[in-house]
Amino acid sequence: MSTPKSNRKIIIIAGSVAILMFGFAFAIVPVYSLLCKATGINTSAPSGELLTPVSAATTEPPDLSRTITVQFIAVNHNGMPWDFFPRTKSIQVHPGQNNKIYFFAKNTTDKAMSVQAIPSMTPSEAMSHFHKIQCFCFTQQTLKGHEGKDMPMIFRVDNDLPKNVHVITLAYTLFDTTPKEIKKG
Repeated sequence: MSTPKSNRKIIIIAGSVAILMFGFAFAIVPVYSLLCKATGINTSAPSGELLTPVSAATTEPPDLSRTITVQFIAVNHNGMPWDFFPRTKSIQVHPGQNNKIYFFAKNTTDKAMSVQAIPSMTPSEAMSHFHKIQCFCFTQQTLKGHEGKDMPMIFRVDNDLPKNVHVITLAYTLFDTTPKEIKKG
């Protein structure tokens, strides 16, 4: 005869779990923003745009005694229908020297789409020593149907990069940011 009590208990537990999951869905964005701000990755301005680039000027000469391998990876989020890849898979750079590479993107659909490239980097100790001077990732990119383009990235690795770091991997994930009214059209 404890069936109504156990049903009530299950309903209370299930309802609590549903409320917690709903709350977590709303909390994930501010928590992610705080985490990114604390670590210095994927930070954005109040307007939602990624922060501006660093200056191309540097007062220190390049460290020609050191060579760092920088690898580039590109991934489409959730099967997004674009071609997206680095023109150069890896390069050798000297700390303190400005370097330029290109990524290629092509919208393979019939409709215009907007995307945002979100970076990630390993090893984590290299993040504060890797500076983008110019990057397609600073703003959303919009391409018409079947349009493609080369997108430049100019960067510099600091001279004070820890001596134990010999390889840096920079990965970009491309996310669809097309406004909903355009997607429906």
